[in-house]
Amino acid sequence: MRTFAIGDIHGCLEKLEDLLARIRPESDDSLIFLGDYIDRGDSPKEVVDRLIDLSSSARCIFLRGNHEDMFLDYLEWGRNRDLYLANGGGSTIRSYTDEWIQTPTLIARSLPPEHRVFYERLTWYYEDDDYIYVHAGIKPGISLYQQAHPDLVWIRDEFIFAPTGLPKKVIFAHTPFTLPFVRPDKIGIDTGAVYGGCLTAIELPSERFVQSFR
Repeated sequence: MRTFAIGDIHGCLEKLEDLLARIRPESDDSLIFLGDYIDRGDSPKEVVDRLIDLSSSARCIFLRGNHEDMFLDYLEWGRNRDLYLANGGGSTIRSYTDEWIQTPTLIARSLPPEHRVFYERLTWYYEDDDYIYVHAGIKPGISLYQQAHPDLVWIRDEFIFAPTGLPKKVIFAHTPFTLPFVRPDKIGIDTGAVYGGCLTAIELPSERFVQSFR
């Protein structure tokens, strides 16, 4: 039984397929995806299709990233349209509707039912005996159970450059680095797949990195 955490995919289906071919997940493995499956890249819908399919043959845990949070906020309430589009949301809208802009209602109607369930079941964080898994990070000095949801999916420097003060190491994504960001209390595994970098996974507890092609 192995555990892998996987960083930001952002619609990069070919890199996801390449990474999975290198990992070769088995039915008793745990795959923890740290969020940001959609937006910016060419194949957001196809990435979600692949993840849903993968979850039928391996134990998958899907966290919510800031991009899924923006997408759901736009679908449910029609808010943050400009923010979402400025952060690459147009690629996801086109992926579902073949159009650049649609109303939230029309986009929601275009979602396959299994995609709707996928988005609704995304969790804010996950922890096991040794690690905490979160999309962006945690606010230092606050217990894990009191963290504000916006911090879990948006925080950057305040978390990255300060000790967490937690007994478990934090595995996070969200902030892209050229190479994995490794500190005694945290490891960042977003290596900018959608910007031409690798898609990175980390095998735990060995803390061995597995990467797709650039």
